[in-house]
Amino acid sequence: MSCVAATAVIPESAALGPFCSLGEGVVLGEGVVLGSGCILEEGAVLGDGCQLGHHVTVHRGVHLGARVRVGDHSTLYEGTELGEACFIGGNSSLGRRPRPAASSTVKVQADLPPLNMGCACTVGCAAVLYAGTVFGERSFVGDGAIVRERCLVGEGVIVGSGVTVENDTRIGAWTKIQTGSYITAYMEIEERAFIAPMVTTTNDNFMGRTEKRFKLVKGPHIGRAARVGGGAILLPGVRVAEETFVAAGALVSKNTEARRVVKGFPARDVRPVPEEELLP
Repeated sequence: MSCVAATAVIPESAALGPFCSLGEGVVLGEGVVLGSGCILEEGAVLGDGCQLGHHVTVHRGVHLGARVRVGDHSTLYEGTELGEACFIGGNSSLGRRPRPAASSTVKVQADLPPLNMGCACTVGCAAVLYAGTVFGERSFVGDGAIVRERCLVGEGVIVGSGVTVENDTRIGAWTKIQTGSYITAYMEIEERAFIAPMVTTTNDNFMGRTEKRFKLVKGPHIGRAARVGGGAILLPGVRVAEETFVAAGALVSKNTEARRVVKGFPARDVRPVPEEELLP
């Protein structure tokens, strides 16, 4: 009941559901399980113990390490690489290529490399992760989150449900970005930062007007172990220094000093961060 190309390698221990289609050069490891209606295009490789849910599409050249699990109706686009023991929820799109609007300032990169995720990463349901982005080991992406192209996401990073991370952004190891936050393009967040729910970051002081903006577009820089409270707004190019504490609802319009608490609209420096709250 399945269609399997002559050059596909299928060990006896693999289990294929009905109505699967396996293209030329597909390689399945020992104990692989495919749900019904899975499509594996030419050159796809699945490591030992991988499990695909129903109606999963794996495009050409995708490589899955051992024990990867992919939920129902998810799509893995061309060349995507997932390390061992990754978990992908249902209805997610991994490695898709950008297709900007005609009026968008984002340029399509013809040679964009595939999405690459390290071992033991977790991706929730209905997440969209673009090609050209790299995730470190044990990173987590929540339900409905979007991470755009050319981003670098460090080890153990948490990208919460409904978060959007725009293109060309770097996120340091063990940083946590909570539900519904907007991380703009061209910004950097250093390691062990904490971004509370519904934080907004911006990168364009001209809001789409004048050609001058193209030379000045720059997102905020959030320093190591800085904390940004719920609903805070960070203006373009501001530097939130190491161990800064930004209070909930603050508007950060200028650079902060390390290990200081800022609050207000606009934010002002009010006191030092207590010693017992500082990371080693």
